[in-house]
Amino acid sequence: MYYSEIKYCDIADGEGVRTSLFVSGCRRHCPGCFNAVTWDFCHGKPFDKAAEDEIIASLEPFYVDGLTVLGGEPMEPENQRALLPFLRRVKERYPEKDIWCFTGDTVEALLGLPLRAGDTAVGEKYLPGVTEELLECIDVLVDGAFREELHDITLRFRGSSNQRIIDVPATLARLREGVDPEQAVAPWKDDPVFATHTM
Repeated sequence: MYYSEIKYCDIADGEGVRTSLFVSGCRRHCPGCFNAVTWDFCHGKPFDKAAEDEIIASLEPFYVDGLTVLGGEPMEPENQRALLPFLRRVKERYPEKDIWCFTGDTVEALLGLPLRAGDTAVGEKYLPGVTEELLECIDVLVDGAFREELHDITLRFRGSSNQRIIDVPATLARLREGVDPEQAVAPWKDDPVFATHTM
């Protein structure tokens, strides 16, 4: 796997202060993508142990709330396989910090569930034994392809209104309990001040 950039003290890509890893490679190619340079799977630098160690060290200060993974497309099969051992490392070292992930795919597509009306899948993303464990490492998933016609600058942590901010542990727990997949997706609860734009 290659990565395009690592941002430190990032406050735009998830709640609080974060380290953000922008992975390379995306087959979706959404019109209006803010980071089209990362469509190329070989853009940037190889994601090696030195890069991992650099990110791990950056997460140590008390004021850093967690890690965000975006791109590019973290859920491309090649990237899932590379990210899984790294996210395991992060969880083991910093269990109190959260991990956010931005994907153009939906959680339904990632888990091989029926797609919602209007959603599309680009390639096979569900990797048995990999995707589920990767999602187990993620606390918040921002899912859905960016759609120019639904672009809305008032949305927090999203570019278009079709995208969702999902509480992954709650969603996976509902699915294990046998909740209908159409009802299982649990939204992430934002601070009401931000959710309602009121003080």
